[in-house]
Amino acid sequence: MTETIHAPLIIDVAGIELTAADRRRLADPLVGGVIHFARNWQDRAQLTALNAQIKAIRPDLLISVDHEGGRVQRFRTDGFTRLPSMRQLGELWMDDALHATQVATACGYVLASELRACGVDFSFTPVLDLDYGESSVIGDRSFHRDPRVVALLAKSLMHGLLQAGMGGCGKHFPGHGFVKADSHVAIPIDRRSLKAILADDAQPFRWLANTLSAVMPAHVIYPKVDVRPAGFSAKWLQDVLRTRLAFDGAVFSDDLSMEAARRIDGQLLSYTDAALAALDAGCDLALLCNQSVGEGAALDELLAGMAAAQQRGRWKPLAASEARRRALIPVAPALAWDALIRSRAYRAARDLLPTS
Repeated sequence: MTETIHAPLIIDVAGIELTAADRRRLADPLVGGVIHFARNWQDRAQLTALNAQIKAIRPDLLISVDHEGGRVQRFRTDGFTRLPSMRQLGELWMDDALHATQVATACGYVLASELRACGVDFSFTPVLDLDYGESSVIGDRSFHRDPRVVALLAKSLMHGLLQAGMGGCGKHFPGHGFVKADSHVAIPIDRRSLKAILADDAQPFRWLANTLSAVMPAHVIYPKVDVRPAGFSAKWLQDVLRTRLAFDGAVFSDDLSMEAARRIDGQLLSYTDAALAALDAGCDLALLCNQSVGEGAALDELLAGMAAAQQRGRWKPLAASEARRRALIPVAPALAWDALIRSRAYRAARDLLPTS
C-alpha cells in the first residue's frame, strides 16, 4: 500500500542564499514550503536566485511571503512597487466605490506579478479583519470597519492576484480586529458570542469562502466558543469554517513561534506539540518562522518531533491537505521581470495605484 504523502510544515531559511542546514531541512519530506522575510532580500537578482535554489531541491515546495502592502511589505526596493495600505483602499471606497475596486484589482495584480517574476509563489494576503480602531497589530492593514466593504475590496484585490496566477489567503479567521492585544507577544481574548462574531467579523470569510485559496486563523481566544485559540480549535476550523461556511481551501496556522501560538490550555507547548495541535484541529499546514538564523535548533526539533509523531501514529498524513497545499503552487508560467515591466497590463495597473 502506498503511503500517503503530506508535507505540512512551512519554515524559513537563514539569509540571502541557502546554507547546508537550509538545504537539509528543505529536502525533508515533512517540509512543504518556505516563508521569506526581509532578511532574505538583497535585490531582485538575489531573490530570484535564492528561489531557484529552493526549487532545485524540490520543485513542489511552496515559496511564500507576507507581502500585503503598506507597512507589511517585505520587498520594497530595486523596482518593487511601494503598495498602498489596505486602509488607503478603504478610504478610496468612501470617495468612489467602483474606482476603489478597480485600484484594488490593480494592487493585487502588481503585488502578485512582481513576486512571481522573482520566483515567489504565494503571499499571505488579504487581511479580512475589520478596523475597529483599537488593534495596533491590525490597524491600517484592514480595509474598513464595514464587512461588506472589506469583502468587496478583498475580492477585487484577489481578482488581481488571480490575473497574475496567484491565490489569496484571508486572515485572520474569524477576526482579529476587535481585540487590542498583539498575539505576537500576548494572548488576545475576544469575549463576544459566536452569533455576534458570525454576524460581523466572520462575514467576509463567509462571503469569500468560494474565492479564497487559503485561510489563516487568528491566535485569539474566543471563550464563548472555545477555550483554545482559533488556530487550535476544531470548533472554529471544522465546525464553523469547514462546515458552516463551507470553505474547502487550505488552512495555515499562524506562526507557531508566537507567544499565543504555543500557550494552549494553560500550558506552553513545544513546537512539535503546537504543530500537532494545529493539525489536529483542522489546519493543513503549520508555520514556524524566524527560527533558521543561527543553529536552527527549533526547526530541527520540530522536524524530528513530527517524524517521531508520524512513526508512533500520533499524526497521520492527509492526502486532502497535501492536495490543498499543492493547489497553491501556480500552474501558469510567470512573466520574467523585464517582460513584465514592458507589458501593457502591468503598466496600466501601476498607473492606477495611489502615489502616497
